[in-house]
Amino acid sequence: MGGIGFYIPIILALIVLATSIIKVLKEYERGVIFTLGRVGRKAAGPGLVILIPIIQVMRKVDMRTLVHDVPTQDVISQDNVSVKVNAVIYYRVVDAVRSIVQVENFMAATSQLAQTTLRSVLGKHDLDEMLQERDKLNKDIQEILDQQTEAWGIKVSNVEIKHVDVDPSMIRAIAKQAEAERERRAKVILADGEEQAATKLSEAATILATSPGAMELRYLNALQEIASDKTNTIVFPFSMEQVAKAIGADNR
Repeated sequence: MGGIGFYIPIILALIVLATSIIKVLKEYERGVIFTLGRVGRKAAGPGLVILIPIIQVMRKVDMRTLVHDVPTQDVISQDNVSVKVNAVIYYRVVDAVRSIVQVENFMAATSQLAQTTLRSVLGKHDLDEMLQERDKLNKDIQEILDQQTEAWGIKVSNVEIKHVDVDPSMIRAIAKQAEAERERRAKVILADGEEQAATKLSEAATILATSPGAMELRYLNALQEIASDKTNTIVFPFSMEQVAKAIGADNR
């Protein structure tokens, strides 16, 4: 029994040593190996990785797409409206070595950068643009983040603005503004219709003035429309020209 007890600590030490030497990386993992403090050009994995104890140290990096909620940010729009905006970003590590060497904590750094970029980009736009041109703003934020995180080996694939919350007092003001805009458009449409109608009437009057036959036909059409209603009393108007012709015929 004493002999077995002697070997137990040795066996445990070997197991601990083996676990520190042999590492298994999953398909979506990569290992950044430091040899005496220096890092190789390429990350290891996936699969089996054997490390030299004490001399080599490895840090795992998840290569899958990561989803991060950007906390709600207070933003003042270009037209001085205070809004609360939050968003979600999708990004992944494309270079495991740079994500470890170039930045202390790429997740925290990307989160902080997303917050400042969100405030900076939205602050350059009016409230109407925030509400109506969300796709364009998403793309602008994504491109800026992607450019700045490239040095860290990070690829920002998508940014989505989730909510743009406006103060209730501003919502009422926006509703009044929208109502005034609808009334303005209605008046413009009515004015355009009147202008087009006046133009057409002017053209018709010009044609009738230069074509007596057309005037007579229009006169007969008007009489026909009036005669269709039997309750109307019809008075046939005659022009002075027609009266003069009639008098001249009688004198002959």
